[in-house]
Amino acid sequence: MTEIDTVGVVGAGTMGIGGAHAFAAGGLPVVLVDISQQALDRARAEIATNARMYGLIDRELAGRDIIDLITFTTDTTLLADADFVVENVTEDWAVKRDVYAEIDRICPPHTVFGVNTSAIPITTVASATGRPDRVIGVHLMNPVPLKKVVEVVRGFRTSPSTIAATQDLLRRIGKGSVVVADSPGFVTNRVAMLSVNEAIMLVEERVGTAAEIDVLFRQCLGHQMGPLETADLIGLDTVLKSLEVLLDNFNDPKFRPAQLLRRLVAAGLLGRKTGHGFYDYEGHEMS
Repeated sequence: MTEIDTVGVVGAGTMGIGGAHAFAAGGLPVVLVDISQQALDRARAEIATNARMYGLIDRELAGRDIIDLITFTTDTTLLADADFVVENVTEDWAVKRDVYAEIDRICPPHTVFGVNTSAIPITTVASATGRPDRVIGVHLMNPVPLKKVVEVVRGFRTSPSTIAATQDLLRRIGKGSVVVADSPGFVTNRVAMLSVNEAIMLVEERVGTAAEIDVLFRQCLGHQMGPLETADLIGLDTVLKSLEVLLDNFNDPKFRPAQLLRRLVAAGLLGRKTGHGFYDYEGHEMS
């Protein structure tokens, strides 16, 4: 089984920030790579803030700053030192394909690639590499440091040793895992994206407001967050892209994105990351 000493994280967006934080909080050296220095600077600041807020610094770190375990860089060649790389770039297959071509050249043969995608099949990603047996889905949920379980996705050619190494890595950072077979959207997002999309349609049809729908999901159905709050947290652009991937793969109209979702994304109202989505994050629902 692959011995994992250093973890690479590609993409310093919301999920990359959470992933780098979680691995470093578990005491692992992390290389966080992004093409944007501005994104890396923002990631550094957010991780420092979140580490204080979450209180998740491992006891073994004893006085060491969690930031000290993370290398923030635009240089992808530093991934040559990584034994496990988690990719978190945008939900666009053309972009992901180029990323995997690059890291496949850089990383040593033993390195495992963990794919953090919302809906793109893991087997599709694996086919873009020369190591399909060492490609596995690692579906992290936001906020990553606080989630206790990770959905792990077994691609068609993912080896048992890759699954074992992945589950061992997750245990080292205090997370359980559930291994599922490969399918677009896997278990969680295949169901969740339908729920979110239907909730958006309810807003569009004026059956209920975003706040009313979310209250019903929290207080009647026992969800921690309502579907519109969840959409804003994920990012409405990511929700839209995920639904488009599901629609393309299944050719089933039930995955057709709501028109309101398309309009909000076109308007740049993407949720928490832009300050506005279904809520404006100053305590008021968007009209």
